[in-house]
Amino acid sequence: MQQALSWLVLLLSYVGLGLGSLPRLRMNRATIALAGSALLIALGTVPLLEAWAAIDATTIVFLLSMMVVNASLSQGGAFQLALLGLIRVSRSPFGLLLMLVFGSGLLSAFLLNDTLALVFTPLTLQVTAVLGLNPIPYLLGLAAATNLGSVATLSGNPQNILIGSFSGIGYLEFAAQMTPIAVVGLLLEVGLLWLYYPEVRSLQPFAQVPWTPLRLYPPLLRKSVAITAGLFGAFVAGLPLAESALVAAALLLITRRLKPERFLGQVDWNLLVMFSGLFILTRATRELLAGWGTSLGPWAEQVAGSPLALLAAVALLSNLISNVPAVLLLQSLLPLQGKTAWLLLSAGSTLAGNLTLFGAVANLITVEAAARKGYVLTFGEHLRFGLPLTLLTLGFSGLWLGQP
Repeated sequence: MQQALSWLVLLLSYVGLGLGSLPRLRMNRATIALAGSALLIALGTVPLLEAWAAIDATTIVFLLSMMVVNASLSQGGAFQLALLGLIRVSRSPFGLLLMLVFGSGLLSAFLLNDTLALVFTPLTLQVTAVLGLNPIPYLLGLAAATNLGSVATLSGNPQNILIGSFSGIGYLEFAAQMTPIAVVGLLLEVGLLWLYYPEVRSLQPFAQVPWTPLRLYPPLLRKSVAITAGLFGAFVAGLPLAESALVAAALLLITRRLKPERFLGQVDWNLLVMFSGLFILTRATRELLAGWGTSLGPWAEQVAGSPLALLAAVALLSNLISNVPAVLLLQSLLPLQGKTAWLLLSAGSTLAGNLTLFGAVANLITVEAAARKGYVLTFGEHLRFGLPLTLLTLGFSGLWLGQP
């Protein structure tokens, strides 16, 4: 009876995580993960101390620290300055698309992609409005680029942070393998948008260069850029990711000018709570599957032995229960001793985010922002763009990472 109830709690938790809510209940992914974990602890599936130990401190510290770094850069005006600079040199509709896609893709390789989508979306809407352009292809380009660019490094998105914690792969080693996937993906994205939206093909110069008021805070901007540069220098030098990010966050929090709320108010506490709950749900899943090892072993080995099969499994699961839960679940089920399997897990969980509107938080951010301005981006229109992009990028990843 206890095991049946535990399975029911897990099933409802993962369904809720996939949907983002549960019918008739005002819950989000964070509260679903937390409530599911609490019920599993109460049922005795995972004892409290074991549940606490299941939460990976390295991942939580790294994620929290990077949020503080992002908050500092945002408060200083670095993101606005970067986007406006890209737009000022673009000069034409197609140039704007190229600069937006490759600029946001590059930045998302080093900073959390969801944060970039959150900051860049209103700025993109403002610029396209000034220029009289249809914002939909540019919003599609922005959302997809933040996903594609983030696949390149261990600091690009939450699931890569997890994989970096579990796999032990070095920052530069990971980037060397994954950067070609990001670059090819961005090129494919531009090609699809050029095909679907004739208005973005124009090379005619803009009649006017848009002016967007900047809200800069120079002292914080200088400090944030300097410390962030030092942080990525530490990454490249091979220093521990979590510890380096924590020191950078601490240095940014030492200030006489800004109240702590200006930093901590931009930390996504929901995401941190969700991660903690997911670690516990994953531990419970492993406990319940412990007796199935014999039957799951051959399947897991078969999937892990085929790059395309593993990519397909990760992509499917990522769209069913979201990418972070998929990574947590699969890393405990599949025999991922080899580095190739970890890289495939990263590629599949990230690239799958472009498939549907609900595949990635960046997609939802852009859709909601567009709707508030009166522009409708439908599920079908996104799927027309996202389906071929996802299939092409996953196919290239399987060939690239699966090579001897």
